[in-house]
Amino acid sequence: MSSDPVAPLWRGAQVLRLLSYLYALGFRIAIDDDLLHPGVAWFLFGVLTVWTLACGVAYYVGVGRNWYWVGAEIVIACGMMLSTSYVATESWALNNQTWPTTLWATNAVISAAILGGPVVGVVAGVGVGGTSAFVKGWLDLNFGRNATIIVMVASGLAVGLAAVSARRAQAQLAAAARAAAVAAERERLSREVHDGVLQVLSFISKRGREIGGPTAQLADLAATQETALRRLVADVDVDTGSECGTADLAALLRAAAGDGVAVSAPADPVMIDATTAREISAAVINALDNVTHHAGPGARAFVLLEDLDDTVVVSVRDDGVGIAAGRLEEARRQGRIGVARSIVGRIESLGGTATLDSDEGIGTEWEMTVPVTRPKDDRMHR
Repeated sequence: MSSDPVAPLWRGAQVLRLLSYLYALGFRIAIDDDLLHPGVAWFLFGVLTVWTLACGVAYYVGVGRNWYWVGAEIVIACGMMLSTSYVATESWALNNQTWPTTLWATNAVISAAILGGPVVGVVAGVGVGGTSAFVKGWLDLNFGRNATIIVMVASGLAVGLAAVSARRAQAQLAAAARAAAVAAERERLSREVHDGVLQVLSFISKRGREIGGPTAQLADLAATQETALRRLVADVDVDTGSECGTADLAALLRAAAGDGVAVSAPADPVMIDATTAREISAAVINALDNVTHHAGPGARAFVLLEDLDDTVVVSVRDDGVGIAAGRLEEARRQGRIGVARSIVGRIESLGGTATLDSDEGIGTEWEMTVPVTRPKDDRMHR
C-alpha cells in the first residue's frame, strides 16, 4: 500500500502539466507579433520551461509535495500572469487570456487542492483567477463570456474533494488491515490459550471438586482464573473490532467455549456495535460464572446465539441443580442477587431484556434479547 494516498493524483496532474505547457508554447508562438516586448516574453517562457520541468519531476517522484513547492508554484504562476501587463499592451491583455494561458496557471490551483483539500483549492482558484482579473483591470461578472475564475475554483474544489476521498479511503483500509492483523494474532493466541492454559485450569477445577477436601480451594482458584482469562480473551477481541466501531459477537462468545461450556453461533460473523458486543459478552461471562459457582459439580453450560436481523438473542443454559421455587424471590429480598442484577442491568442498559428461568433439578436458563445496529455494508448483504 502506497504511503501517499494521493500519489496517483499527483502523477496524473503532471500529465496535465505537460499538455498545458505544450499549449502555452503554441500560444506563445502564435502571439509573438502582438507582444510589446517579445524578447522579454521569450526569456520568461524559458523560466517557465525550467519551472515546469522542475515541478513535474518533483511532484512525480514526491520530493515536491509540500507547501514550499506549492507556495512557490502559486507565486510564480501569479507572477507570470502579472508580467502580461509589461510584455503586452493594455488593450491586448483586455481582449485575450492572460499570458502564459489560463490552462497553465491552473496547475498551481490543482497542486494546492491535492495538498490541502477542497477549501485550499477554492482559495487558490480565487487567488489565481483574481490575478487574471487584476491584469485585465476589471472583473467580468458575465461568467458565460469569461469563466476563468469559475473554471479555476471548480478545478480546485473537484480535485480537493478527490484528494480528501483518497486519504479517507486509505485511512479506512489501513484501519481494516490493522484490525485484520490484530484479529489474526488474537485468534492464534486464543487457540494457544484455549488448548493449553484454559484446558489445564478447567481440568484442575473439575478434579479438585471431585477430590474434595483441601483441593476444593485449589479448584475454586483455578475456576476463578479460568473465568478471568476467558474474559481477557473476549475483551481483546472487542478492542480489535472497535477500531472500526464494530465487533463480531459470534467470535466473542466462541472465546468463552471450553471444557464444560459449549457455544453455538452462526457461521457468518455477527457484526454489531462494539460497545453493545462488549456488554453482551460481559453478561454472558457473568452467567457462566454463576454456572461455575452455583450449578454444582459436573454441570455443563450451553450458549446459543441467534441473529434476528434487528435483534440478537443469547441463551445461556446449564444442566445443573437449578434454583428451588421461592429461593430466587428470597434472595431478592435479602439483596443476594448481585450477579443476576448485573446481568439484567447490562442488558437493560442496551434497551434489551434479560429473563431467568430455573427450577430445582432442571438447571437454569438466561435469555437475553438485545436490539442492535449494524454496519451499512453488513445490512446490504442480508
